[in-house]
Amino acid sequence: MCILFVALEVHPDYPLIVCANRDEFHIRPTEPAHFWPPDDQILAGKDLQAGGTWLGINRSGKLAALTNIRAPQLQQNDKLSRGELVIKALREELTPDWLAQHRHSYNPFNLLFSLDDGLYCYHSLSGDCTRLTPGFHAISNGALDDIWPKMAKGTQALEALLSKETPPDINALLTIMTDDTQADDSALPQTGISLEWERQLSSIYIKHPEYGTRSTSIVLFDNQRNCEFTEVRYDGKGRNLGRQSFKLTQN
Repeated sequence: MCILFVALEVHPDYPLIVCANRDEFHIRPTEPAHFWPPDDQILAGKDLQAGGTWLGINRSGKLAALTNIRAPQLQQNDKLSRGELVIKALREELTPDWLAQHRHSYNPFNLLFSLDDGLYCYHSLSGDCTRLTPGFHAISNGALDDIWPKMAKGTQALEALLSKETPPDINALLTIMTDDTQADDSALPQTGISLEWERQLSSIYIKHPEYGTRSTSIVLFDNQRNCEFTEVRYDGKGRNLGRQSFKLTQN
């Protein structure tokens, strides 16, 4: 996952709105979002190479999502797959204390996850576990609410859209997430990769034949914790490979 935008307790009818893009190599085998057998308690896409996922929800109304931290000098090939962290969070096997004890078993990551008392973001490099405050937040490949151009642009667009007193428009949210405008060189972060790739990765939506945005997920939770989950998938040319929507209700 490359970028997440969160609107927490902003909309009167939808206290949690999450818009997310997953950026990955197009060759990496993936299953679209589905309920995971055998118990169908988790709704998520699946990385068929390592077995984990980048974003999902469970039938209890909890959410978890992952972004990699861009720190090429710290990457090690013998680490565990970060995608398993999302599954652990959705199976409620994960706590901030557990993350503190095991964070070095994984390459650097941000993990957004629900606990009973709120929504948290864990930053593995610092070990900070931050409870999100009401408002707008962005998580990409640095720290929570870093001011990277695409993070600022998406947050502003989401804020403008949700300022209208109407139900959230999923198509309008998808439009925000498919903005492929690259930032000016003067505004690019310096994350240890080449200038060419800093440019390529500076847009919300990344279109490249080898590596880019594979899917967009829009997740809306209403005041009863009912959830609407929409996923759109893309190929290396930016073509739409399919769209599906799911609705989970709380009894």
